[in-house]
Amino acid sequence: MDNHSPKPSKIITQRGIKQVGAVTSVEFGRLVTGAISTIAEGGHTTPFFLFPLKRYQDHMIREGPIGYSGAGNATGWMQDAEFLLFLEHFKKQAKSTIDQKCLLLLDNHASHISIKTLDFYKRNAIVVMSFPPHCTHFSR
Repeated sequence: MDNHSPKPSKIITQRGIKQVGAVTSVEFGRLVTGAISTIAEGGHTTPFFLFPLKRYQDHMIREGPIGYSGAGNATGWMQDAEFLLFLEHFKKQAKSTIDQKCLLLLDNHASHISIKTLDFYKRNAIVVMSFPPHCTHFSR
């Protein structure tokens, strides 16, 4: 079992049973981060996937739908370098110009507000609105 497999905290069984088994789904594996954006005029961008791999190569998504992009890093979590790759992916599909800017709504993740990303937004006519922490989840 790899480090990403779930570990049950409690197992409930009938009193007096000496051997208790646990079942874990074989489909549960590594998580892949996906970034996708909705376009206000309708539709959405194709997904950008971030794999938990040190040596990601483009052929890993070659058989996927047209327009998909991806990257990899050891953790599989979005960081500055990978977010810039997502922005390149986004820019190709949003087609913003100086005359017709694009609004990008983001959570307050550190990778979204680095100096390099701020420069990217400015060069590519992308206006960013960042929500305060813990405001992008759904709750009732």
